[in-house]
Amino acid sequence: MSYTGPGFDPPQPRRSRRGPLTVALAALVPGALLGWAVYAAVGGSGDDEGPGSTAASASPSASASASSRTSSPAPSASSEDEKPGAPAAASGPLRGRVVVIDPGHNPENFKHTAEINRQVDIGTNRKECDTTGTSTDDGYAEADFTLDVAHRMRALLEKQGATVKLTQDGDRPFGPCVDERARIGNEAKADAVVSLHADGSGTGNRGFHVILPGAVDAGAADTRAIVGPSEDLGTRIAGNFVRVTGSAPSNYVGGGTGLVTRKDLGGLNLSTVPKVFIECGNMRDSKDAALLTSGAWRQKAAQGISDGIVSFLRGWGSAR
Repeated sequence: MSYTGPGFDPPQPRRSRRGPLTVALAALVPGALLGWAVYAAVGGSGDDEGPGSTAASASPSASASASSRTSSPAPSASSEDEKPGAPAAASGPLRGRVVVIDPGHNPENFKHTAEINRQVDIGTNRKECDTTGTSTDDGYAEADFTLDVAHRMRALLEKQGATVKLTQDGDRPFGPCVDERARIGNEAKADAVVSLHADGSGTGNRGFHVILPGAVDAGAADTRAIVGPSEDLGTRIAGNFVRVTGSAPSNYVGGGTGLVTRKDLGGLNLSTVPKVFIECGNMRDSKDAALLTSGAWRQKAAQGISDGIVSFLRGWGSAR
């Protein structure tokens, strides 16, 4: 079935599936754009994994290597003890704060098409329970990518003292459905929720974008109280993602801001706590795919998103 949410391609054969998005024209990320401009001006980080590098290209070996690191990502040189599943720190600046990470899709969804095609209520209408997600041309699945980045983020945030919960950890046969994903964050009384994705747009479409909840008051959905804090969370994540990864905001949605507002996603519509989605890059573009399949780049992505969450919790989130 067709699905216009983030990071989905129909089952094989895969094809580009994104329709027009609702763009938050008024949302600006001056810090993100300035950070990217500075990065571009100085020529990036100097390694071969930066955006636009001629050495960056997706290959079967890169995809296989990335897949093998999904369950046990290699630590970065600057954070050797940041292992997935590390115990929460006894103390730290985020002690007492709850962060829910929502790794988009599920590696086994493709085996359960009847279950994930079941319609669920998202307030404004009904949509599929979940989707299979997209993949690179070499077969590295979005669901594997999101789970890997979630593990890296969990290690980073727990080191700061946060209590971190995942909506799924490869521990269930499919899903959870989008309404349950929202409910997990709500029931945890999370201070921040981030849903991780990678896009499946056309070749040449590059960059990341953060999806913010629009103001919805329909049926079981009422996002009015979380629109403001979610925008702050998303803006801080966008700025830090640029700063750490050097990736540019999307060149195909968001008007160059890296921010998009949508009212058609159940995971946002049904949330009662601050929540955003992030599309970390486009898996169907070879240059973006080279980044997404790199363990070193995924560590940077996890760091950038986590830094945005920490900034939010010390700013707007500290008043909650």
